[in-house]
Amino acid sequence: GYPFALFQRYFLFQKEAYLIHLYNVLTGLSIAYFNFGMQFFHSLICVLVQFLILRLMGRTVTAVFTTFVFQMAYLMAGYYFTATEHYDIKWTMPHCVLTLKLIGLAIDYYDGGKDSEFLTPEQSRFAVRGVPTLLEVSGFSYFYGAFMVGPQFSMTDYQKLARGEMTDVPGQRPNSFVPALKRLSLGLLFLVIYTLSSLYVTDEYLISDDYMEQPFWFRLFYVMIWGKIILYKYVTCWLVTEGVCILVGLGYNGKDKSGKPMWDACANMKIWLYETTPLFTGTINSFNINTNAWVARYIFKRLKFLGNKLLSQALALFFLAIWHGLHSGYLVCFQMELLIVIVERQIINLVRDSPVLSALASITILQPIFYMLQQAHHWTFMGYSLVPFCLFTWDKWMKVYRSIYFIGHVLFFTLLLVLPYIRKIMVPRKEKLKKAE
Repeated sequence: GYPFALFQRYFLFQKEAYLIHLYNVLTGLSIAYFNFGMQFFHSLICVLVQFLILRLMGRTVTAVFTTFVFQMAYLMAGYYFTATEHYDIKWTMPHCVLTLKLIGLAIDYYDGGKDSEFLTPEQSRFAVRGVPTLLEVSGFSYFYGAFMVGPQFSMTDYQKLARGEMTDVPGQRPNSFVPALKRLSLGLLFLVIYTLSSLYVTDEYLISDDYMEQPFWFRLFYVMIWGKIILYKYVTCWLVTEGVCILVGLGYNGKDKSGKPMWDACANMKIWLYETTPLFTGTINSFNINTNAWVARYIFKRLKFLGNKLLSQALALFFLAIWHGLHSGYLVCFQMELLIVIVERQIINLVRDSPVLSALASITILQPIFYMLQQAHHWTFMGYSLVPFCLFTWDKWMKVYRSIYFIGHVLFFTLLLVLPYIRKIMVPRKEKLKKAE
């Protein structure tokens, strides 16, 4: 995508919007045809149908519902008819990205028909007020910098890009070359790390007889290292594509309080947080950021009418699971994520509210030890959760889970049951009353 971005940057900046849309359509379709041959027609069908839904049904709940059902059904059918037991690069890979993009467009278009007083500030920011043309919807869908693996971005940001407004210097090309180069360089660094590490730490070994014959501590340790390394392939892809978006200007996110331009609008990774956080929630907040933000904006927050935050979170994670694919491993992975997050929050609250535990945690000399233990625990069970996500099928991930005695499920379900009783012992009654007030 970098040659395409350079061409757009130097030859199409502030040109007529239709030229930019046309350029994005042609380059995106070229990428689709190069990778998937005539199967590129799947994306074309969904884009054309989406345009017809917007035009014929307008800014209605019916349009949003029809979009959701059609786009998700098409994606699920694609998963069903192309499913294998391995991770394959096929047309469904970019199509899952496109599915979110088109569903988000329908919801933003619906919001665009409401007065701002009935929208949240976030909804107002992304609401599509005008009526997008077919060329505009197609350009938005096929933008070369995000077509294959993301990131997600809104139609309003794409329209600003086409108008030449995504720049830190109005009327001039964005000063984004260096920020883009930094993300590209970081992506290539992680590519090297992943390529070298994956020679020694593989999925195949995880389900091999030799792995099963190793001591329990080794099997668990291997899962921890494997889980850390396996995610680097996603980190690499997102950093490289983010650089493309930054280079062309789509990554512009305004300026900070000091007036310094920010280029993180398309960031899918917060590398420092990802590498240093000892918390599961920290990893979630630093990994696949745009997709998580999309789910929060269009699924989780739209379920507020249920009146139950935990139920909304569970449904959002269920959506994420089936969006990833039909393999059983996805459901198990996101079920595990929900369980771990719930338990982690309870532990954090317990340490905060217990005078004994908070005093212990504040001892400076012990903090590095606690940090190392947290990191080991964090990545062990992050790897544990990723086993079904990456191995897909029941027979494979079940084989690994049996070898480590379902330790993650046993530990976190046990903690879920016993933490309320531990809290009764460790937290003084006055602290509980204070919190209740």
